[in-house]
Amino acid sequence: MRRRDAATKMTGGTLPKITNTVYWVIPNIPNKGMKNQNRQVTRVPVVSPDNKPLMPTTGARARKWIESGKAIPKRSVIGIFYVQLNSEPSGHELQDIAASTDRGKCFTGIAFQSKLATIAVIHAVLPGFYKSKKKKKDRQSITGKMAKRKELRRSRRGRRIDRTKPFKIRNHRQKKFNNRRGSKLPPSVRANRLMELRILQEAIKIIPYCTLRDEDCGGDTQKNGCGISPLTVGQEWFRKEISKIVLVVLVDSRNTEGLRNQLGLIKDKSDKSKQTIETHGNDAIALAANHFIQYVPFQTANTHGYHWVGMCKVTPTPFIVMTRPKLFRRKLHQEEYQKGGILKRLGGTITPFGFRSGDYVRTTQKGKNIRLFSTCYFSITSTEEP
Repeated sequence: MRRRDAATKMTGGTLPKITNTVYWVIPNIPNKGMKNQNRQVTRVPVVSPDNKPLMPTTGARARKWIESGKAIPKRSVIGIFYVQLNSEPSGHELQDIAASTDRGKCFTGIAFQSKLATIAVIHAVLPGFYKSKKKKKDRQSITGKMAKRKELRRSRRGRRIDRTKPFKIRNHRQKKFNNRRGSKLPPSVRANRLMELRILQEAIKIIPYCTLRDEDCGGDTQKNGCGISPLTVGQEWFRKEISKIVLVVLVDSRNTEGLRNQLGLIKDKSDKSKQTIETHGNDAIALAANHFIQYVPFQTANTHGYHWVGMCKVTPTPFIVMTRPKLFRRKLHQEEYQKGGILKRLGGTITPFGFRSGDYVRTTQKGKNIRLFSTCYFSITSTEEP
């Protein structure tokens, strides 16, 4: 069984496609106990010739390996640059690397942290809700697509029923069975959790992390409380699936701020939809660092209290913004009528010119190379190649 088929079987569904954009950022590195900050470098993941993940190396060493032919440069599906060795390494010893997830309603921060360096930070744009502050639902989100599907289905049902006939002989739909008792996840929540799961599954192929620190956020269930947080929906299913490949450790959400302040990281609470490391990335780094530093009680002959133990360094890291491609699914027709009262056909298996919706096409027009993504009848993106 191929890796993709095995991963699909494990998740119980089709794994989502993902696209990404890579930015290089430098988190707010603390000054406490860290010397020679200018010499801090990023880490590059390394895999063996048989695609087994090894400990990350420095960028300078990876560059020397590539120039001398000892390694091949590659980029993973999730946009992380790594090198593959051409010969067997001298050792396969691994140190602890922790991954973490700072889950939000519309965005999720994922970080990979070792004791001496921050390896990568991912800002995942969840497909269930693209814009939380938008008044009406985004048409490209899962909730927006399902709302439009319900609207079109009701309009077709209304046109089908002949209300001039008696009620008993009208063409009503048959009574459905009670399908609301199954323990299923809502489609939007399932899509969000599947995207997080796919990212972690792809990351473990090049980064040998040994544990996942998952933020445990609940809510106030008292009568005058704020109620259960919507972030808790689907988190047990996610932990059950990800625990098949890595150990999951829960971190109380009330401790995230203390970890972030200890590392000297900044959080942007004004607008969490910004694609910056301060919105969700720094929280993810703090959660991953909890594997190396803890706030524990102490007691001596004269005093007692709490103090921090352990050590963890935050270094410059690639910041990756990741989202699913916003492609239109197959539909019977468009919503708006064309000239003559005709509903134009939209989608299908094959377009009239031989391409499927969303196919990447390269062509030549007037001596220029054009690349575009096709829809059913026209191009949605057209860019000149240099």
